[in-house]
Amino acid sequence: MRYRSTRGDLTADAPNFSDILLAGLAGDGGLYMPESWPKISAQTFREWRTLSYADLTAEVISLFSEGAIDRDTLRDMARDAYAGFDHAAVAPLCEVEQDLFSLELFHGPTLAFKDMAMQMLGRLFDHVLTQRNQKVTIVGATSGDTGSAAIEACRGRERLSVVILHPKGRTSEVQRRQMTTVPDDNILNIAVEGDFDTCQDMVKALFADTTFRDEVSLSAVNSINWARIAAQIPYYVRAALALGAPDREVSFSVPTGNFGNVLAAWAARQMGLPIRRLCIGSNRNDILTRFLIENDMSVRTVEPSLSPSMDIQVSSNFERLLFELLDRNPTRCAAIMKEFRETGRMAVPHDAWTRMKDVFDGMTLSDEQTSEAMRHFYSESLYLADPHTAIGLAVGKRFQEPGIPMVAAATAHPAKFPDAVFAATGIKAALPPHLADLFERPERYDTMSSQLAGIQDAVRTHIRRH
Repeated sequence: MRYRSTRGDLTADAPNFSDILLAGLAGDGGLYMPESWPKISAQTFREWRTLSYADLTAEVISLFSEGAIDRDTLRDMARDAYAGFDHAAVAPLCEVEQDLFSLELFHGPTLAFKDMAMQMLGRLFDHVLTQRNQKVTIVGATSGDTGSAAIEACRGRERLSVVILHPKGRTSEVQRRQMTTVPDDNILNIAVEGDFDTCQDMVKALFADTTFRDEVSLSAVNSINWARIAAQIPYYVRAALALGAPDREVSFSVPTGNFGNVLAAWAARQMGLPIRRLCIGSNRNDILTRFLIENDMSVRTVEPSLSPSMDIQVSSNFERLLFELLDRNPTRCAAIMKEFRETGRMAVPHDAWTRMKDVFDGMTLSDEQTSEAMRHFYSESLYLADPHTAIGLAVGKRFQEPGIPMVAAATAHPAKFPDAVFAATGIKAALPPHLADLFERPERYDTMSSQLAGIQDAVRTHIRRH
């Protein structure tokens, strides 16, 4: 399997899976995509029904890593990655209302869906870097969950230096402390004065500076890294198989900000999984929903909300879908993204927008509606949902179709957002035992302005120390 950039043509020396894992972002600023979509037969799907979650993950990722990492190696990694999850099913399904299911993706070490991919990513990095006798510097931006999941997956690994940027004061306290209380010397946390988009811009600028990028061997763990997306596809496959696929259609509802999680579901559909609809849930930062309803992809000011992991206006992974909607035309994709960067408005052709609407629905919930959704699902079904999951469930309920199971991605444990959950339901969600002393642990992080030179110096200093 070879890869190409959303902004460049496929070349004879196209990178393989291991190459794009380490590179993260393409040299031309685009995002890597597989040269073609693997197709999975109905019979293969049926055979996969009996596999454990770890073994299913190895089967799915092997379709994208062909020629780079073999299936047996992936199976060993996956079994190790998910052995520590606190539910035997890894990603269990819970029926909240009739034909409305919660796909619980928060049973990993940091209580968020990012663990599902990040635990694999840490092991993938270790494997490839050991093979190549290399070291890399991972830099990531987080709106709350990616940072802690990346840190947990990469802490203490000798070949990885990790720098995570989070928006100062714009994550929950639990989210911040999960990042800043990790003592391993290969970890650096930076609280950036700004919002998540500011942090994301800093990461993209670091990658765009090719001299700096080569100097520190930069790589990425955000969902701009295709390996992250590939490792998220298995839980959509697993959920659909449990509900009757490939002999029955299933729909998914995904609370999303950066578009990576729902893109993984779309990728599963491209591979043959019978997904009927993909429903996007937004908070007040509703650029994706506005686009679906009005073809209005225009950036507005990021506003803090009860669901901070979705406080995003620039959804990086949308570029991958745009590339597909443009029939994989890299020149048109690059031009549209350039204009978006310069003007804050994306001029998506009407036919491409219409094609997206054939598959996607979208809905926005205010903070008040999010709280009401948390109250509703607890009072009616005794299901305690965090704000992001509540949005997913509410959106799924809105777009349910008779006879079609609707699966909402439960992206975070309610204990990650205890204040919002308590205000809505009166229930105090307790942290699990391995995090019970989180508020007693000392924190360690730097606060910095959004000046590229300063961030670069901090990265350099961290690498020297590590």
